[in-house]
Amino acid sequence: MKKTFYSNGKLLLTAEYMVLDGATAIALPTKFGQYLQIEEGKKQTISWKSYDNDSSVWFEDDISFESIIRKEHAGTEAGIKNTLIDILHEANILNPDFLNDANGYTITTTLTFPRLWGLGTSSTLINNIAQWLNIDAYKLLEASFGGSGYDIACAQHNTPILYRLDSDKAPVVTALDFNPDFTGNLYFVYLNHKQSSKSAIMSYYNKQHRIDTMIPKIDAITTAIAATNDLQQFGTLLEKHEILLSDILEMETVKERFFYDFKGILKSLGAWGGDFVLAVSKNNPEEYFKDKGFPVIIPYSEMIL
Repeated sequence: MKKTFYSNGKLLLTAEYMVLDGATAIALPTKFGQYLQIEEGKKQTISWKSYDNDSSVWFEDDISFESIIRKEHAGTEAGIKNTLIDILHEANILNPDFLNDANGYTITTTLTFPRLWGLGTSSTLINNIAQWLNIDAYKLLEASFGGSGYDIACAQHNTPILYRLDSDKAPVVTALDFNPDFTGNLYFVYLNHKQSSKSAIMSYYNKQHRIDTMIPKIDAITTAIAATNDLQQFGTLLEKHEILLSDILEMETVKERFFYDFKGILKSLGAWGGDFVLAVSKNNPEEYFKDKGFPVIIPYSEMIL
């Protein structure tokens, strides 16, 4: 019998990087996500096929149960397959029945967004596998990719959320009624500069200083952003957030780096320098960004749940 699971994608509006150290973040589940379909297979093997949103196959291979149990990698050139082996090995530790009680599986994953958009190809997969095997998605993430877990929270929620880690690093998720009148002035712009989450997090830890004093400032901005219904105040808060993170990361803001003449506010989302940024503009900025060579501009209402 075929089983189907689905998880939402994610964007992080505030507290990027600092959410790892306990800051409170506003996280936004997206209308885009990923499906996972499970069917019975054979030969103690998982036959895996992954589709992009345009129906093209971006990964296809067979993975033996034995390689999952032993965590046997297929060679340095088989990066995606090895990543799957790592995830499934950890999943098997959390629920060994999924291999012990099966003859094999045929698994299909299907993205509803282009894979390179950075909306959570990995986190939606991990949450789908966790649903399938009835295991804790946060534990599976921690054992495989690591990270704060905000992306798992987005995968599981259908509204914006406040997200933080408590003193024991356990996730605390609160549904947020974030639907200000100015969402018509918000646009997501794809930079096509995908960043590795692992390398971005490592860079943050190499450069962090004064984090304890910065967390209350980021928390105050997050609280104010969550409450405001004023476009000008929203933009001012985003600019303050950009300046604080720029100081910590010792990096130029995205506006300084690419769009110094933009007549609005720009906010990096997630890993700085890659994927999407948020543009706040009184007028539709499509023509400006297309002229700059960035043709993918998505209104807030078409991106966020």
